[in-house]
Amino acid sequence: MTDVIGSIGLGADGAARRLVAQRRAFLGDGPPSAGLRRNRIDRLLAMVLDNAEEFVAATAADYGSRSRSAALFAEILGMISVIEHTRSNVPQWMRSTRLMRAARLFGLHAEVVPSPLGVVGIIGPWNFPVQLTVLPAAAAFAAGNRVMIKMSEVTPNTAELMAATAPRYFDALELHVVTGAADVAAEFAALPFDHLFFTGSPAVGALVQQAAARNLVPVTLELGGKNPAVVAPDADVTRAAARIAQARMVNGGQVCVCPDYVFVPDTKVDEFVAAARRTWRALFPTIIDNGDYCSSVNQANFDRVVGLIADARGHGARIDVVIPHGETLPDPGTRKIAPTIVRDVDDRMRIAEEEVFGPVLVVRGYAALADTIDYINARPAPLVAYWFGSDGADFRHFVARTRSGGVARNDFAAHMIPSSAPFGGVGRSGMGAYHGKAGFDAFSHHRTVVGTDLPFSVTAQAARPFSGPMRVGADLALRRARRRTSARLKRFR
Repeated sequence: MTDVIGSIGLGADGAARRLVAQRRAFLGDGPPSAGLRRNRIDRLLAMVLDNAEEFVAATAADYGSRSRSAALFAEILGMISVIEHTRSNVPQWMRSTRLMRAARLFGLHAEVVPSPLGVVGIIGPWNFPVQLTVLPAAAAFAAGNRVMIKMSEVTPNTAELMAATAPRYFDALELHVVTGAADVAAEFAALPFDHLFFTGSPAVGALVQQAAARNLVPVTLELGGKNPAVVAPDADVTRAAARIAQARMVNGGQVCVCPDYVFVPDTKVDEFVAAARRTWRALFPTIIDNGDYCSSVNQANFDRVVGLIADARGHGARIDVVIPHGETLPDPGTRKIAPTIVRDVDDRMRIAEEEVFGPVLVVRGYAALADTIDYINARPAPLVAYWFGSDGADFRHFVARTRSGGVARNDFAAHMIPSSAPFGGVGRSGMGAYHGKAGFDAFSHHRTVVGTDLPFSVTAQAARPFSGPMRVGADLALRRARRRTSARLKRFR
């Protein structure tokens, strides 16, 4: 590629210069064609697919222990369908929407034109550092933008590999990767992008939004939260427990859509816990030397999760730990924590409010479904709410009366299966959405373009002088609007 200025590890100063250069190129070249947008998406996908083994190995080096198969699916294969859906729909999504079609016969032309914003900044997370930077980049390319990515400093091997690989597929004026520590990320967030996309924790998301606000940069925040699961009275408890237990262990529990706590009918709590323990024992006959058992990403996260368990135990919670025979866990050397169930949680415990992000599941009993709804609604809206049971009146009531980014029934992350479905949080779990057309729209400005060839001015009546007939016409229009609105209100009553 021709432009190699600062292709790797430029830091914040280099990122600022790159932003200026990308914006200049964007304005100079104009909106890219559908063909070029698709080509950029193809190169992005090729960058990942051609180097899939290297990226998987880099994430394993960052974690210490991470299953190759799990990483290959989650980081690489899992995003292909969404990217292919986006690529196939680019020409359709780019089309203008014509308004007031009948008025065109008289010389009034109105349309809404999807326009690229310019340069999109993406701040990636550490839990899926490849997928959760590439997916928003694909959406930004689909909308016609240039892209700059700040990789997470928590996964430095993956970050450096991405920075070294990107220039083989992209001119830096199209895609630029920034590496560096937390201070670089903070300065990156403060740059005057045309849109800023962040995936991470609500606490850091708030800081990103504050930094972006100084330049009035619009943001999309993909955050997390304590995702609830409700086992309905009519559910198969054993099956629900097995699926929830498996879901809790994806990526060692370090997934923003993992179930964090589960409500089980009071009379079935013991049955649920026993089934979850059986599931974990079958899945993980060994842990410390098991390459498929994911470590905590670093010492800080290991210590934090261990601390949450210790704090709950110290305040009287019941702790069920599934440890293979002959092993001692948690193990600081491998940063592995055994699958753990915590019961009898109350508000004194940190685990009641703090997102776990580890292999720990809180189990709560309930007497009435209304109690679960009240509990969920009294707390920040989660990224996803899970329901295990039939699609009946109780489920529909739960969907209608709770607030969450998405709802999944009877399976982990089921709301993410449709490639065309928007993905995002609400309230403290996020702002905005992507995947499918939602991603294209997030990185586009829908620009209204109206022109008139009429022999008179449509809007001149709003300027002085106001003639007698204009005043009479305005009064008649006001009276008609009042009568119409009054009649609708009466019908509703």
